[in-house]
Amino acid sequence: MPTSQMLGRFDVHAHLLPGVDDGCSCLEEALDCARLLAAHGYRRLVCTPHVWPGFPLNTWPNIRSWTAALQAAFRDAGVPLTLYPGGEINIQAMWPALRHWGLPDVPTWAAAGRHVLADFWADRLPAEVESSLGHLQDLGLTVILAHPERIAAFQHDPSLMDHLAGRGVLFQGNLQCFQDPPGSPQRTCVELFARQGRYFMLGSDCHGLDTLGSRMAGLEAAIELLGRPVVDQLTIHNPASLLEVGS
Repeated sequence: MPTSQMLGRFDVHAHLLPGVDDGCSCLEEALDCARLLAAHGYRRLVCTPHVWPGFPLNTWPNIRSWTAALQAAFRDAGVPLTLYPGGEINIQAMWPALRHWGLPDVPTWAAAGRHVLADFWADRLPAEVESSLGHLQDLGLTVILAHPERIAAFQHDPSLMDHLAGRGVLFQGNLQCFQDPPGSPQRTCVELFARQGRYFMLGSDCHGLDTLGSRMAGLEAAIELLGRPVVDQLTIHNPASLLEVGS
């Protein structure tokens, strides 16, 4: 069996595609981010641009094409990072348009057709989120909720994790939050949820080079808090398992 070091880490949430949302602004910045991630042991990454009304060009065909072009640029530059297309869907803002999507329209995580990365921003669980979850699940998809520790609804009511977990939702924590100020809602929640074993995976949520260093410091803080085997599970083995047939 390959060792964790041989497999390399898997960044499950990153806004690396240049110029398509509030992430990397240009190809050079994407290359610099990729080199820094590779230096910290990352070997695979899912490009997850925002999918919401403010970015109408971020359609599944475009995301797949942009990811392929970025992969070619990485190959030419000798950057050892394998890219997969995906998206981060705001399932609150995209409802009710989302109800008209079929499976071919959904930016599934790593283009595997089984999982979808989603988020919402509210201080309680909106009805639109419940409707979107139901629709995506009817399409046969498992929803991975990004950074619940950053969402006010979970900060106000951590038991909401139980409700959504009961509906089959998986959770992805942000490495940045392990470096937020002690006592802040994000830091308090990410440490609580991590200790409780709530997360299925952890991602950088890279938005550019200016904050990527602190996100990698968050990786080290997570290792200090949870231990390397747990963080390896959340950043290597669990993400890889989602690409396995029958997972």
